[in-house]
Amino acid sequence: MKTILTPVDFSSATRGVIAVALDLARTTGGQVVLLHAVQHPVITTDYGLTAEMLQETVAANEGAARSQIAHLEKSLVDKGVPVKSRLVSGFAAGNIVEQAGKLRAAYIVLGSHGHTAFYDLLVGSTTNAVLKKAPCPVVVVPPERKKPAGKKR
Repeated sequence: MKTILTPVDFSSATRGVIAVALDLARTTGGQVVLLHAVQHPVITTDYGLTAEMLQETVAANEGAARSQIAHLEKSLVDKGVPVKSRLVSGFAAGNIVEQAGKLRAAYIVLGSHGHTAFYDLLVGSTTNAVLKKAPCPVVVVPPERKKPAGKKR
């Protein structure tokens, strides 16, 4: 059975990514594996979190992510496609590539948030990093286009 690795970040792009992954899984007779990478907080001040507060923050983030991905997985069970989920810690791009290799993914389906080139230069682009290092084909789902506001008379 082909594995469709589907990284999700619970943003507005997630719905479109899931729809494409489900279609691809149905077409190929595959399964969808939802993946979420919990990034640890970056401390950027001299008044950083104490070790205890950092552990509490990480635990809260992981708990929230675990709850969200379980809810998402449960909502997809009735769609007629086998679905599993994985939760990992660390930077998304590296984890996506690593999990694709471990799972021997046939495809990776992920979203593009449509940031500007300047934003990607400063922050980096998960999609771009995955495209460069992925061990399998990558399907990039563009962000939903906002409908132009109607003219008022």
